[in-house]
Amino acid sequence: MGLYAALAEAIDAYTGLSPAAFSTILALMVAAYFLVSSMFVHPDALPEKPSSASHPAAPATAPPPPYVPAEPVQVGDITAEELRAYDGSDPKKPLLMAIKGNVYDVSLGRLFYGPGGPYALFAGKECSRALALLSFDPRDINGNLEGLNEAELDVLQDWEEKFKEKYAKVGQIVHEHTKAGCNGSSEQTESNVDTHPEPSNTS
Repeated sequence: MGLYAALAEAIDAYTGLSPAAFSTILALMVAAYFLVSSMFVHPDALPEKPSSASHPAAPATAPPPPYVPAEPVQVGDITAEELRAYDGSDPKKPLLMAIKGNVYDVSLGRLFYGPGGPYALFAGKECSRALALLSFDPRDINGNLEGLNEAELDVLQDWEEKFKEKYAKVGQIVHEHTKAGCNGSSEQTESNVDTHPEPSNTS
């Protein structure tokens, strides 16, 4: 009884509560602790996820194969009028355009030169002058280099080098009468192509 009396006296001195009230509060606190603890589960106590071996995942759908354009087809001598048929309007035909009389297959750049692309108006055409002038004016989409200055010719040269690096040359533009059977050397044929005359040096 002496221990109980000492304990009761200590509880009263430190908490101001009677032993019965202190015991009740202590019991409620312990119950609350266990109640809250049961709401949180330690990760180690969680049930293990079924292994992939026992429950194999559904097979993933294979991604579609990347688009591989057809190999460039050589068109050889072609007139400016015939070149227009390769402007991308027919998906079965390659996408062609010409610089300084040389025809390139730009099918790899269909996003740029195909229908709806930012440079679609160049497809199927000789566009040396427009590239030299960085122009989108339809009147400039031709092979006439007359009147271009040195800086503009340098711009055209840069374009030509880029096309040579990226796209395959598949032909060259010729006159209608040249293709029809005009006999002559290849040098005469090239000199007769007025789509890319070399400007005279006026400097």
